[in-house]
Amino acid sequence: MDSIIEYFQTIPSLHRTLILVSGLLFFWFLEGFIPFFKHKSRIKHASINLFFTLTTLIVNFGFAFVIIFISDWVSTSNIGLLQWIDWPIWSEILIGILVLDLIGAYTVHWLEHKIYWMWTFHVIHHSDEHVDTTTALRHHPGESVLRAIFTIVAIIIAGAPIWIVMIYQSVSAVMSQFNHANIRMNPIVEKMISTLLVTPKLHLVHHHHEKPFTDTNYGNIFSIWDRLFKTNSKLDTNDIVFGLDVYHKDPQNIKDLLSVPFDNERYTV
Repeated sequence: MDSIIEYFQTIPSLHRTLILVSGLLFFWFLEGFIPFFKHKSRIKHASINLFFTLTTLIVNFGFAFVIIFISDWVSTSNIGLLQWIDWPIWSEILIGILVLDLIGAYTVHWLEHKIYWMWTFHVIHHSDEHVDTTTALRHHPGESVLRAIFTIVAIIIAGAPIWIVMIYQSVSAVMSQFNHANIRMNPIVEKMISTLLVTPKLHLVHHHHEKPFTDTNYGNIFSIWDRLFKTNSKLDTNDIVFGLDVYHKDPQNIKDLLSVPFDNERYTV
């Protein structure tokens, strides 16, 4: 366990990038063999989403220094839940990831669907009409800033040391790639996994083009939050239509997508 702590305490940026790229390539490869849906022009589609993946990485790199500072501050100032308990390391890792996932992923995602100005930044994520693993980081730069801010709040509440933050961010990135992946799982295996974790079958419902399904299944790592807060729903995979019924621009036009929060269109009904 000490070696894991030491590794994530000082994990090189290159290694974090390799985790992101390896997960993306792994699930993109699987999509070619066991897809839920047959998508055409996968490479062209991926190029747009990879542009937004790049902008997300740039924003996250900028906030990395703030996150490191805040994490060091809570550790040295004895602030936050994990600073007030002395439990086995594995349980502290689990608690840390739970709190970070609840606030830094579920809560901000739920708010993005409830507060209109936040929703306008989130629209481009839902506008994708061919959801796959590359959709995971299809975020407007403004949304990336929002999520970074909520991650900082989560770090303070959790009192998470930097090595737990790095574990969480690595797990979160791979889980997002997984639950957006266009892959068909064995029903028995999927059902077992989905009791705790968010699977593609669960999250792809969230990308159905109309309410009420758009406003359900917000979870990223843990599926328990949607059940706990009664925001879970089910929809037969064959009935899912990707995209957004209130978005009428070109979902593959970068200029249109970047301008969404600042135009005069209304993206709710």
